[in-house]
Amino acid sequence: MQFKEIVGQEATKQRLLNTVSENRVSHAQLFLGPEGSGSLALAVAYAQYLSCEDKQPGDSCGVCSSCRKYQKLMHPDLHFSYPFFAKHKDDTALTFIEQWRGALTANPYLSLDIWRGYLDAENKQANINIAECHQIIKKLSFKPFESEYKILILWLPEYLDKEGNALLKIIEEPQPNTLFLLVAQNQDQILNTILSRTQLVKIPALEYDEIKAHLINTHHQTEEAAAEIAYLSNGNMTEALAMLQQDSKSYHELFVQWLRYCFGNKGIEVMAFVEQFAKMGRENQKNFLRYGTSFIRECCLLIAGAGSLVHLPAKELDTAQKMSGVLSIGKSQMIIDELEKAHYHVERNANPKILFLDVSLQIIKILINKNVPAGNQYMPS
Repeated sequence: MQFKEIVGQEATKQRLLNTVSENRVSHAQLFLGPEGSGSLALAVAYAQYLSCEDKQPGDSCGVCSSCRKYQKLMHPDLHFSYPFFAKHKDDTALTFIEQWRGALTANPYLSLDIWRGYLDAENKQANINIAECHQIIKKLSFKPFESEYKILILWLPEYLDKEGNALLKIIEEPQPNTLFLLVAQNQDQILNTILSRTQLVKIPALEYDEIKAHLINTHHQTEEAAAEIAYLSNGNMTEALAMLQQDSKSYHELFVQWLRYCFGNKGIEVMAFVEQFAKMGRENQKNFLRYGTSFIRECCLLIAGAGSLVHLPAKELDTAQKMSGVLSIGKSQMIIDELEKAHYHVERNANPKILFLDVSLQIIKILINKNVPAGNQYMPS
């Protein structure tokens, strides 16, 4: 993995490069970023750069012996630890290393749900067990074999329970030239004893334009399709790539037509839409509701006079401007509340016909109710 293969995050890349050029490489670093930000990919690219035999000004060379081994995730001085679904108490990350290499090579923007799909997870809970902690200590007790550094990339340290305290001594006093790169999403869920021993590298969510450009240039999406996916993904490349695998459809036209039928209280047409929603499949239903929530929030910005903050494609912006003349902030907030509750229930396998019929009836009630407060004094329950 090279830095140039990672979308965006230019400031973070430069910061990491500077630590090497200025000889300020901390032995324990925490790459903290939301899902889909590329934090795991950045950790791998950073490790490859540190081990590269012919470092370039802004990236690893990609062709030396070390880089070629890194590209296959098979360098003898590169180690991984990650949550897994243990069948036996002595299972460790090495038990699943082939699946891990396959998953990470296929998608550097890996999520726990995607990783679960590579394993026989059943109903087991993911964790990093005490056997894995002992394995980490054993692996890192030796000197580097080939490179200047021996590097452990620990993905999702949130899944270290109290057993993680077994790692404190080796994190605080590692062997010379041994590096810990922890890659996390939720700082609050990491053991404080581990958190206090790491240097923080904050990684922001990706920008809308970065995801859109990547979808057009790398995945050959049309301008309109890329704009909609980038908008729906909300800075999460994992979500954006997952949407590419789903049926291509315009959620905008479907959502606006649904609202029009609700506004006109057209029961027969609404029922036809409910039947259509029920056949969309769970992921498309979630994306549809996510789109609707985001779109109504953009309408709220227009109603509040903050149009400069709205980032919608021209066609959708025109529709939002028209709708902002009909909606109030109070009604918009109530609709958003209903859409978010529906998204929650779709994730939990609610009956789609009953769910979308109920949401439709609630939105009809909101739109035709003339007593809803006009401003943001309405707070959803």
